[in-house]
Formats: sequence, structure tokens, C-alpha cells
Amino acid sequence: MHYSNLRDLVLLNPIRQGANRLKIVSGYATHTMASWHIKEIADQQLEPIGITLVVGMCPFDGISEAVHEGFNSIMRRNNTARQSNLTCQYVVEGAPTHSKLYVWEKDGVPFCAFMGSANYTQSAFSRSRREILQECDPNEAVQYFNTIERDTMYCNHAEIEDAVNITPAHPILQAEESLLGSIRGSDVQSVTLSLLSRTGETGTRSGLNWGQREGREPNQAYIPLPVNVARSGFFTLGKQHFSVLTDDGINLVFRVEQQNDKAITTPLNNSLIGEYFRSRIGVANGAFVSRQNLEGYGRTNVTFYKLDDEQYVMDFSV
Repeated sequence: MHYSNLRDLVLLNPIRQGANRLKIVSGYATHTMASWHIKEIADQQLEPIGITLVVGMCPFDGISEAVHEGFNSIMRRNNTARQSNLTCQYVVEGAPTHSKLYVWEKDGVPFCAFMGSANYTQSAFSRSRREILQECDPNEAVQYFNTIERDTMYCNHAEIEDAVNITPAHPILQAEESLLGSIRGSDVQSVTLSLLSRTGETGTRSGLNWGQREGREPNQAYIPLPVNVARSGFFTLGKQHFSVLTDDGINLVFRVEQQNDKAITTPLNNSLIGEYFRSRIGVANGAFVSRQNLEGYGRTNVTFYKLDDEQYVMDFSV
């Protein structure tokens, strides 16, 4: 029985032993966990793997819109040999499935397996929760996985919304008024971050222009995070991934990183955040972003609203 260091034991160490495919049945799961897992495999310079995730409790209480869109977004990026790929499926027939099972295969052969209490979520694999996982027979585990998989549908299936109830990610997001109107009329905590450097201009090779140097993809970018905000507890630290819904309805996954937690990035692809802001302010993809560009759009900062530790709203409206 294992109850400590579950991240390494269950999610990473089998790769070091040659396993290259992970099959998961999890009652509940989040796209931020999948994003963290894929990024952690890359950061530790492990070989990319294939991840097949079955989310089991969808027939009982559906799945949140943010998580659903997040899984779809990750699957759309399954086109690079440098990162692990995710296939996500929801149980849509039969009884809801509350099981938590992690089965590793090496070149198609069952290698090792774990079962227990830990959902495929960041909180379950963190020190904030007490979870246990027990090694089990990998051949029997694969048979169980196959049994559950027969009752699933891919999360990006054209008819998935007819089969699964897609729910708002947070109560405030189901208000009848506008998204920002709902938040501004509430007691939701917020911070406003400048997109300019200390000089009052955009950074020449930092911030929205992080990629503006030789050898980098020019859209790479980050939102500068002042040390006092980083230490305030507003944002989740420790390389945890969190979901962000923009005021214009785009779902992104962010994390805080770099020395002294000075940057908010899109971890699976640091160009996504740069592409988003360039598109929003009307600057060509890959172009340098100036203060004049931001002022021409109408603002030089962005406001984050914290719904919970894994769900934020980002306001860049004018």
C-alpha cells in the first residue's frame, strides 16, 4: 500500500522503467491535472507517452464546461512528438464508475497497475490530500479498463453534449447576466497586473515579447507577476496548473513559474498566451508588442478574478 510520493510512484517512475502507455479510469478528473502531468514528463526529460483517460462519474453529475473544454484543447494539440498525447473519454452508458485505476503498458503489454482512492486530479496527488494506492495485477487491471471503456464516448465526439451534461464550472458562471457583470457584482477576489515593465514600456525580451529573440518562437510570452502578488496566495504556486476563462470566452491553462515566481505562462505551449494577446489587440502573429499597441487597444493591464484555486477569470476587456 502506498500513501506518499504518489506522483512519482504512480505517474512518473514507470516511464523510467520503460512503460510508454498509461490507461486511467478515474471517477473524477481535471484537464489541469492532465496538463500538469504532460508538462512534468517533459520537464523531467522523460520519454513522451500515450495517456488514455476514462472519466467515470459523468452519468451521475456530468462534467464542468471548463474541464470539458480543457480536455478538448489538450487533445487538439496531440500533434507533437515532443509531448505526451492525451485521449479522453467519458462514461456515457451503464452505471457511473467511481473507480480509480492506473494501468501501465510497455509496448502494448501490461506492465504494472495501481488502484485505490486517488482521482486523476492535482489535489488528489498533492500533499493537501491523504490518498492511498495499492499495486494490483496489471492483466486483470487491463481487463477491467477494457470493460469500462466499452461504455465510453470520446470527449470530442460531435454528439458528446447529447450524451453528457456539460455544467458551468462555478456557480457564478451560470448567472443570467454577463460574465463580468456577475463577477463585478460579487465579492470575488481580484488582482490587476500590468503588462508593462518597470520602465513603463513593454519588455524588449520579456513579458509579451519574451519570444522576441534569436532561437525562440516569437509569440512566446508571459504576464509579469510582481513578487508581492506572488507571495499573497492569490495564485496557486508550486508549478500547479490552473484554468482561466477569458472575458471573451476562451479557456486557457496557466501556471506560475520562473525564478521568484515572476511569470504567468501557458505551460504546454508558451506561445498560446502571446498569440491570444496579439490577436486581441490586433497585432500580427509573431510581431513585437509595443506600449502604443496596448494603448491603441485600450488598456495596458489585465485583471484576474479568483473563483477557486483551480478556476480564474481573466478580464482584458475595454
